[in-house]
Amino acid sequence: MRTAYKCRAYPDPEQAAQLGRTFGCVRLVWNKTLADRHTAYHQHGEKTSYKETDAALTEWKRGEDLAFLSEVSSVPLQQTLRHQHTAFSNFFAGRAKYPRFKNRDGRQSAHYTRSAFRMKDGHLFLAKQKTPLRLAWSWSDVDLMTLNPTMVVLSRETDGRWYVTFAVEADDPPPLPEASSEVGIDLGVKDFAILSTGEKIPNPRHLDRKARNLARYQRRMARKVKGSNNRGKAKRKVAVAHRKVRQARADFLHKTSTRIVREHDVIAIEDLNVSGMTRSTSGTADTPGRNVAQKRGLNRSVLDAGFGEFRRQLEYKAARAGRALVVIDRWFPSSKTCSKCGYLLAKLSLGTRFWTCPSCRTRHDRDINAAKNTLAAGRAVLRGEAAEYACGAGVSRQGSSLPLSAAKQETAVARQPA
Repeated sequence: MRTAYKCRAYPDPEQAAQLGRTFGCVRLVWNKTLADRHTAYHQHGEKTSYKETDAALTEWKRGEDLAFLSEVSSVPLQQTLRHQHTAFSNFFAGRAKYPRFKNRDGRQSAHYTRSAFRMKDGHLFLAKQKTPLRLAWSWSDVDLMTLNPTMVVLSRETDGRWYVTFAVEADDPPPLPEASSEVGIDLGVKDFAILSTGEKIPNPRHLDRKARNLARYQRRMARKVKGSNNRGKAKRKVAVAHRKVRQARADFLHKTSTRIVREHDVIAIEDLNVSGMTRSTSGTADTPGRNVAQKRGLNRSVLDAGFGEFRRQLEYKAARAGRALVVIDRWFPSSKTCSKCGYLLAKLSLGTRFWTCPSCRTRHDRDINAAKNTLAAGRAVLRGEAAEYACGAGVSRQGSSLPLSAAKQETAVARQPA
């Protein structure tokens, strides 16, 4: 399987300056190539191939205006062209949005393949640099001396922190022992996850807890003069506040998903349409201002919860652990169906949190009942009795969920999702 290790990096001033030039060249190549692609298609109706962008990069280096591109390693520039080719392939296949231009204020990164770096005695040497890059290695069970990465990614976040990511090929981990347990999961805003066992995992609401400080930092930044050093300092404080929220959310999602995978052999979860849950909040004649404000708050809570990332973590962790993950179709009426007798309500408002089955008189907690029905649908899918419950993802495959990286880096080819 392919895995990655991300750790902090501490470049010296000379290395930071050289990497800053590399980031600038990567950004220039991406933006100029994207602009040329856009012009060729909209003015002449021509599509641009990777081979054409590669030839254009060579011509840019030969010219006087862009001769400075030769001062940095050519590998990150070539990788930029490959990434843009892949981005357009995903766009035309309907898997991603149209590629956007990069700016200097966002996250900066550069990808180095094996020909542009070397590992020696546990030290990382990058192309165009004479001294090793200082790292903070955090994995005591992995020896950096024996690490054989296929790719190294250097990045600088908006708050000024540097990171290095090692992509390596590793053996598949042994499957976890059987837990003799199955669980259905219903995701929500008040409680992040409601399990069919009756357990409710509270929503930590990371963004709400930091919203007051974040708003104060943003007001201070808005009062600074654009382009000034004080505005740059204020912008870094805003970025630090966002980083703390992001890392707290990631820590919570990883701990929750890992615990669920370890404790259950079969995991059933609903295929939530997160983008549909966070649609436009523009007010109309039928939507008063207070309802619009409530919708904005709901959108913020849904995005802060990280439902999509939680499902992604469940997918790859279940595959590595040998667990079965079943994704149930989003139109399955899990909340309106009685988990005991199967009676289906004609209508159930969102504000109704408890209801009594008219058939068997069982009183249900709306969310726990939905989790139980999700588990029942997952069991039916595994038995092959009700394939219509499963969405396009179906049952997760066993083994590694990540594609293997080739030793020789070729142009990425668009692939259909598994």
